[in-house]
Amino acid sequence: MSTSSVSTDVLIIGCGAAGLSLALRLADGARVVALAKGPPYEGSTHYAQGGVSAVFDVGDSIESHVEDTLIAGAGLCHTDAVRFTVEHGPAVIRWLSEQGVPFTMEPSLEGSVDYHLHREGGHSHRRIVHAADATGRAIQTTLLDRARQHPNITLHDHYSVVDLIVGTKLGLTSNRCLGAYVLNRTSQRVEVIAARFVVLATGGASRVYLYSSNPDVSTGDGIAIAWRAGCRVVNMEFMQFHPTCLYHPQAKSFLISEAVRGEGGVLLLPDGSRFMQNFDPRQELAPRDIVARAIDHEMKRLGAECLYLDISHKPADFVRSHFPNIDAKCREYGFDMTKEPLPVVPAAHYTCGGVLTDLAGRSDLEGLYAIGEVAFTGLHGANRMASNSLLECLVFAAAANVDIRAQLPSVPAPPALPEWDESRVTDSDEEVVVAHNWQELRRFMWDYVGIVRTNKRLQRAKHRVELLLREIAEYYGNFRIDNNLIELRNLALVADLIICSALERKESRGLHYTLDYPTVNETSPPRDTILVPDHFAGKEWSPQWGKPV
Repeated sequence: MSTSSVSTDVLIIGCGAAGLSLALRLADGARVVALAKGPPYEGSTHYAQGGVSAVFDVGDSIESHVEDTLIAGAGLCHTDAVRFTVEHGPAVIRWLSEQGVPFTMEPSLEGSVDYHLHREGGHSHRRIVHAADATGRAIQTTLLDRARQHPNITLHDHYSVVDLIVGTKLGLTSNRCLGAYVLNRTSQRVEVIAARFVVLATGGASRVYLYSSNPDVSTGDGIAIAWRAGCRVVNMEFMQFHPTCLYHPQAKSFLISEAVRGEGGVLLLPDGSRFMQNFDPRQELAPRDIVARAIDHEMKRLGAECLYLDISHKPADFVRSHFPNIDAKCREYGFDMTKEPLPVVPAAHYTCGGVLTDLAGRSDLEGLYAIGEVAFTGLHGANRMASNSLLECLVFAAAANVDIRAQLPSVPAPPALPEWDESRVTDSDEEVVVAHNWQELRRFMWDYVGIVRTNKRLQRAKHRVELLLREIAEYYGNFRIDNNLIELRNLALVADLIICSALERKESRGLHYTLDYPTVNETSPPRDTILVPDHFAGKEWSPQWGKPV
């Protein structure tokens, strides 16, 4: 396995809504290389059904969107980040329309054509701009087509990032990020990409769990490589579980959009009775953490394999026109949502914590940015509100574009970087170790660090992940790498960060619910859980409480 080198202005790791929108914004003034770990469409953006939240309805307001987000975030949202994101929402939607994204439109009373707006859980108004029920796919395909046509954008698929290259690790005085080592999965060569700026747009880490609504590429790569490079991570205990994924052995956790509940869908027990009124006055329109915990509670109480989501009381034409793709997919699995309830279960869905950034997407390292689900901006707090995720991707891509453009004239090209050294490793003859560790990690994270936690479960998970990390480190040091090992190494590290963060929080708040501390700690102001790598703390990790928000 040999090494080849490339140099560019901006290296973007990830080709979802965040990565592609930033690439397109930068491309008229910079050379951009964008990497996708699998096929360029195989990310969480492609599978996002609901839409993008933004204020367009005449009865809605920026203040209302801000307030709804703060309420959903259970006291941990950073108000400046929420306001910044919400205020820029309409502009990024219009930018997407200019790129050609085919949003669903409807005639207004004044005779013009406006965005058709859904309502979802946690929102007090209709403010979900969408393209039928496949908004993510519409955004992904449109931006990808435009990026492929731009002469300043080079797209590479089937590339896995191994690690970032940081100046101090090369003996330089600056801690600037200078590029990355990347595995070309087609040639199985490790390549060096040098860049004046590096942007992480790698998505979240939901594949650390046994059941997830996310694609297989959601393995926490950006969080792990940023941590190893010296960046702080924040609030990793807050993993969002989507309440309603289709329960079918072949569906691979196909997500049933929150918009189905927003348009009148109700949750049912196996006997056909409703239950959400017992958990929250908003019932099916409560935030996701409440709905997921309610479903989990009822499934465990009854010993049920699944519960049910029913919108069959609505006219069939209404259901099919609002949810054509969900309806078609359900029919593939033998369900007719216009006539019967759909079996559903919760599944890991979104990583609310991530790499600490400012409102321009800048991380702790000079020249390294993080945008989208990989980042912690302060927007989501202890629970992400529906459809604020794509909004965050788009708003912070636009912000990073402004910041990078302002610096480009003054940042020199990176120096020559050392090649990848594998002179002391051999080909593995124990691939079964990687496969076994994959299964063990996802299983104990689901059992011990899931929707409902206890100190005992977390300690069990901590013990197991420490054993795995040692085993993986030994394996990584002795054998040539491949994508499975890269992902396992990253997910095990992220699992440890999740567990450590969960152990630090002595309360139940938002997505973090523990039977040992079942209430919110009202004796002190809400604070973030900030973990600091050894570059700052002198040991593997240490908690650092954030400022009150």
